Amino acid sequence: MMRILILNGPNLNLLGKREPDIYGNSNFQDFYEELTAVYDDVASFSYLQSNVEGELIDILQESQEEYTAIILNAGGYTHTSVAIADCIAAISVSVIEVHISQPAAREEFRHKSIIAGKCLGSISGFGLDSYRLAVEAIIQTMD
Repeated sequence: MMRILILNGPNLNLLGKREPDIYGNSNFQDFYEELTAVYDDVASFSYLQSNVEGELIDILQESQEEYTAIILNAGGYTHTSVAIADCIAAISVSVIEVHISQPAAREEFRHKSIIAGKCLGSISGFGLDSYRLAVEAIIQTMD
């Protein structure tokens, strides 16, 4: 049975409060509960969030044996962390990059994802629904 980890990076603990014009008014925990209730074909979901780059790397490394796939919103580390990109390349579990906003439509420094080339795929710009689309992609490609 499929096991999926959703891993959020820096500042995503502030969803619902942080820049609602970009990220919306929903907090992630409420969305997560709704999301996980929909998929009977997924044995389990787990959710973790960290603002610390090294903790995200530790979680990615430790999770490779336990999960079918990881949905990762690396937040600002998407554009800066060679270490997270190297970690994704080194682990055996597939990672899908997600973003709530559309980075290509934002500030220029957000246009390049350092991690995208190491991920199975990238989904962005669909609000919190980006996570649902990532779950659908996992089910389609790994079933």
